[in-house]
Amino acid sequence: MSLQAQLEAIRSGLEARIPQPALDIMHQATDDLIASGMEDQITPVGASFPVFSLPNHEGVLVESADLFATGPTVITFYRGLWCPYCNADLAYIGAQQATIEAAGAQLIAISPQLATYSQQVRAKNKLAFPILSDAKNELAAQLGLRFRLPDDLLSLYRDSFGIDLPAFHGDDSWTLPMPARFVVDQKGLIHYAEASADYTKRPDPDALLDVVKKLTNSLT
Repeated sequence: MSLQAQLEAIRSGLEARIPQPALDIMHQATDDLIASGMEDQITPVGASFPVFSLPNHEGVLVESADLFATGPTVITFYRGLWCPYCNADLAYIGAQQATIEAAGAQLIAISPQLATYSQQVRAKNKLAFPILSDAKNELAAQLGLRFRLPDDLLSLYRDSFGIDLPAFHGDDSWTLPMPARFVVDQKGLIHYAEASADYTKRPDPDALLDVVKKLTNSLT
């Protein structure tokens, strides 16, 4: 089953159990984010990926220069442990890790959540690649991915769904990244960039494999 087919099945099952007033808030927030044009304004192909120093799931700092120097890198931004779409997305791309590595790239994921929740995500989805913590979505902001939840959606998440983002993130900004994927070369240049303002849709990892192969072939 394709990634998007899996995500659509999750959406159908979840939305069947959510009251219509809550769905209206969720759908409006997504529609507004799409209408804002954010996903078309992310850092584009050809630009440099921002320099970063972020802790991984074990609390060890990962420097972007050191990471990229080891080879082309596929980077996935996701929202968090509490998001079923994110778990499906991570499990799907995790199942393709060997294919991505065979094509010549390494794979990492980034979210705003604390390392302890990244550890839970790795265990839940049987992931073998590193997950980095982007405090306050600061790296996401540099890439044009960060947005703040509108107040009605914030209240819905907190009061109705019990999703306590400040606890997950260690800050009270109530911000999230748009789900996104990037392919970055050894010099830190972006060769693939795609984001989705609709969190129920994710870029298919197959779409970046050709980019990785062309990039690695150019290095041989």
